[in-house]
Amino acid sequence: MIKLDTCLWPSINALTQPLVETLISQANSLNIGVSKHATGATIVDAGIQHKGSAEAGRLIAEICMGGLGKIELNNNSNFKDWPLSINVQAKNPVLACLGSQYAGWALSHEKFFSLGSGPARAIAQREELFKELNYKDNTQKTVLVLETDKIPPVEIIEKVARDTGVAAVNLTFILTPTTSVSGLVQIVARVLEVALHKAHTLHFPLTQIVSGSGEALLPPVSKDFMTAMGRSNDAILFGGFVALNVNCSDDEAKKLARELPSCASKDYGKTFAEVFKSYNMDFYQIDPLLFSPAKVLITNLETNNSFAGGEFSQDLIEKSFNN
Repeated sequence: MIKLDTCLWPSINALTQPLVETLISQANSLNIGVSKHATGATIVDAGIQHKGSAEAGRLIAEICMGGLGKIELNNNSNFKDWPLSINVQAKNPVLACLGSQYAGWALSHEKFFSLGSGPARAIAQREELFKELNYKDNTQKTVLVLETDKIPPVEIIEKVARDTGVAAVNLTFILTPTTSVSGLVQIVARVLEVALHKAHTLHFPLTQIVSGSGEALLPPVSKDFMTAMGRSNDAILFGGFVALNVNCSDDEAKKLARELPSCASKDYGKTFAEVFKSYNMDFYQIDPLLFSPAKVLITNLETNNSFAGGEFSQDLIEKSFNN
């Protein structure tokens, strides 16, 4: 396996700090709350006691991407009844998506559990993935985004401080419940990340991925967790599009275009909630190849040839969003 050349990769924590400061300074207008935890850590409530907002979710998504992604809320023309979409671009999608945005750090204590994403992951190095990425960041301040509706207990914050070597007073935790608009936006903004993660699962060399962009529908918010989780996944599975620029052979690019879309999974054809229930709500029984965008376009920069795969599903989007 050829190692990624990361010697010129930037510090995602340094890039992210101005975004964190903007989020906190604009808390009132973004409808989010900022408080100090008993440990001294900063807690940003983006949907628990405070309503949050789509703009807060957009900023949080850029924080999740380590300051290497540009995210916009735009009009969508592919689905007439759902006019809004989230657009994502990244010049270094491997670092932005896998090195920062991917929710790969499992944190649990008693009844609290959440998956952490964001720049703190690259400092803590608690995942095998970072051995392959060949990247480690170092900083005196960092941020972690948690998809949760609970304030993390002291034990979780102390663990993050211990694993990162960053004092609790220099830690920021951004909390984004799936049932909030902020949470919904930052989840759907992972459309490019899920494509990168699946490409990695398919053993497509990360060294051959140059740049990427993506778009996914913004579904309606639901206060029911199961419905919200289903809609946020379906927005990508059936209404998401990703374009990747790669350096490889045309055969490799064509194969990726065929295998990358969600329709290549054996679990494709039902809404996410239906699939989840069919496995007795055991997330880890779901085919991991399902988690990917509906459509992809793979452009081989070596030959300038492009290969398309997958399709949108109006019927499954309607079934999910109208549930």
